[in-house]
Amino acid sequence: MTANQFTQQALSEWMKAEGPDSDIVISSRIRIARNLQSYPFPMLSTNLQSREVLDKLSGVLESEDLRTISNFSLLSLDTLDELEKRVLVEKRLISPALANESRNGAVILSDNESISIMVNEEDHLRIQCLYPGFQIEEAWDLASQIDDIFEVHLDYAFDEQRGFLTSCPTNVGTGIRASVMIHLPALAITQQINRILSAITQVGLAVRGLYGEGSEALGNLFQISNQITLGQSEQEIIDNLYGVVRQIIEHERAAREKLRAETKAKLVDRVSRSFGILSFAAIMDSKEAAQRLSDVRLGIDLGIIKNVPIQVMNELLVMTQPGFLQQVAGEKLTAEERDIRRAQLIRDKFKDQSTQAM
Repeated sequence: MTANQFTQQALSEWMKAEGPDSDIVISSRIRIARNLQSYPFPMLSTNLQSREVLDKLSGVLESEDLRTISNFSLLSLDTLDELEKRVLVEKRLISPALANESRNGAVILSDNESISIMVNEEDHLRIQCLYPGFQIEEAWDLASQIDDIFEVHLDYAFDEQRGFLTSCPTNVGTGIRASVMIHLPALAITQQINRILSAITQVGLAVRGLYGEGSEALGNLFQISNQITLGQSEQEIIDNLYGVVRQIIEHERAAREKLRAETKAKLVDRVSRSFGILSFAAIMDSKEAAQRLSDVRLGIDLGIIKNVPIQVMNELLVMTQPGFLQQVAGEKLTAEERDIRRAQLIRDKFKDQSTQAM
C-alpha cells in the first residue's frame, strides 16, 4: 500500500470493531523497544549505520512467518511530506519523534493499521500493536509474536542483568510500554478526576494526553501506561495495568450512574447543547471541539443520543486534527481556516442525525 492509502482515511480498519468496555476504553496498545547489537543507538548513528539498520529490519518483511500475520508496507519517512507525517502521528501510527528527528526513519504498517513498526526512532525498532477496547492481553500476545519473529532474524542488544538495552534508561529491561486510551467524562464532571489520576501515578503508572509524553489531555481522553520496565516481568507489567484500569472503569461507570440518577436533566441538557453547537457552529477550535465531542460520546454511551454510530466519534478524533484537516484541503491552512473547516466537517458528519432524550 502507498502512503496516500494510509493517510486519506481517518478511521483505521481496526478501529471499526468494538472491543470489551469500548464505551470507556477507546483502545489498548503495546509498544516494544528493541535495538540491534553492534550498532549505536539511532541518535549516535551515522547515516550509513542507520541505513544498514533499516536494510536489516526491512529484510525481515520477507519472512514467511511475518506474512502469516498480515501484509505489510514499508514507508520511508524521507518520501513523505510534512502533512502526511502529521496525519500518521494523529492516527497514532508513528511518534512525533520519528516524524521530526529521525535519520533513515521508516514505518512498517499492516494493511489494517493495527500493527505499526517504527524504524530508527529513539530505538532501532519499536513494535506497536493496537486493539479496540480493553484488550491489553491480546495486544501483548500479538506484539510478543512479532517480536519473536524479528529476534529470529536479528541480534538484539541484550544484557543478562539489565535485560534489553534501550536508548532511554526508562525503557531498559523489558522494553515494553503497555497503555490504554480511556475516556473519563463522568469522573471529570463529578470532579473526581484529579483524585483518581493522582492515585494512578502512585502505583507506578503514568498519565498522559492522547499522543503520549508531552501532549495535553483534551476531551477527557487520557493515555495510561506503565512507567516501570526494569525489575518486573512483562506479565507483571500487563497485570498491574489491567488491574488498575479495571478499577478506573468501575469508578467511571459509577460516576455515570450517579449523573444519570441525580442530575439527569442537567446531563441531558449538557449533552444536547454540545450536540446542537457541533451541529450548527460555523467555527470551532480544537479544544472546544474535543470537549463537546466528549459530551456527545458520553451521550451516545448512555443512550441520550440515538442514531450516531460510535465509529463516527472515533473517526472525528482524527478528522478534527490540524494535519488531517490540511491533508483533506490539500494545502496548509491558518488557525482560523482550520477552525472553519473543522466546524464544517463536524456539521457534515452530524447532518441528518437525530437525538432522542431518555
